[in-house]
Amino acid sequence: MNTTYKVSKDYHKEIAEDNFYYARSCIRQNFFPGSEVAFLNILRENLGKTIHDDPHHTTCTGIGYHSDVVPFDTIQTVVARQFALMTENGIKNFVASCVTSFGMYIEITETWKHYPQQLEKIRTFLKKATGREFELPENIAHTSDIIYNNRMLIAGQMKFPLVNVKTGEKLKIVDHIGCHYAKMFPEKGEGGAEFTQVLQGMIRAWGGQTVDYPERRHCCGFGFRQYLVQANRGYSVSNSKKKFESMQPYEPEAILTNCPGCAMFLDRWQYVMYEMQGVKYGKDDSFIPVFTYEELAGLVLGYDPWDLGLQMHQIDVRPFLDKIGVKYDSEKMYKTKTGRQIGSYTPKQCK
Repeated sequence: MNTTYKVSKDYHKEIAEDNFYYARSCIRQNFFPGSEVAFLNILRENLGKTIHDDPHHTTCTGIGYHSDVVPFDTIQTVVARQFALMTENGIKNFVASCVTSFGMYIEITETWKHYPQQLEKIRTFLKKATGREFELPENIAHTSDIIYNNRMLIAGQMKFPLVNVKTGEKLKIVDHIGCHYAKMFPEKGEGGAEFTQVLQGMIRAWGGQTVDYPERRHCCGFGFRQYLVQANRGYSVSNSKKKFESMQPYEPEAILTNCPGCAMFLDRWQYVMYEMQGVKYGKDDSFIPVFTYEELAGLVLGYDPWDLGLQMHQIDVRPFLDKIGVKYDSEKMYKTKTGRQIGSYTPKQCK
């Protein structure tokens, strides 16, 4: 095989084009609840794709597994049930919203590929527990893969490119890839572990410029044992601090992530470190807004920022919205669809 072709093939993954079974994330709906709805709307309304949002699926139990609470056989059986639901709906392309779930689906299907006797054992477990049977997906992708794969179609519908409307300059955006997306099985992530392109490709396609920085591949600091155990949370915030200090000299105007935990912690820890040390890591002593890929796609497509749930962020996103020319009503920031006030703006948070 030609060496150049082999290297190129090793860094690109197969991503299905249409007809998806959608597995939501348990923690995303708590951290940034607008992202998953935005993903469905973008696929269906902007891209014309078919995706099944199944109310019967459950958490993959990945957090419990990685925290040594859920045994491996148990999580395999839970995942087998997800695949059974997909099979019952006549779908063969499985797409996961959470990178931990994505990593679990890959780990389990790879286990079954190498140890077929384990697959048969899990089939038996599932049959006894639920009466269900399942087929393996033909394609397993993460939701960021789907947006990446359709980034140029989204670019063709852009209303607000990632360009400063006052200066005409491309916005500088750093990306952060969830560890479970490409570090566990590098060949399953677009660009592998070291040259991951899934988020950088979106930034460039939508008019922005990507910014590399020394700790780009460093963990955000979530790490289940780092945060779930209260005594370990200093490890979590110190990991995030290391990343912020690494990107600070490059003066990024936003951070783009593809992991629900990463998005929450890179957003939350900035405010925590400001309270602890009085430091901000953005240009001119500012905070750096953090976005999920669905939120950023929704913004460039012209979605209302409050429908995207951007008011749920710890760091104020409005300076970024102003840069790309998005119009918004601050009075509606913390109101429900019926007009009920559910929160208030605290200037100290977003100073």
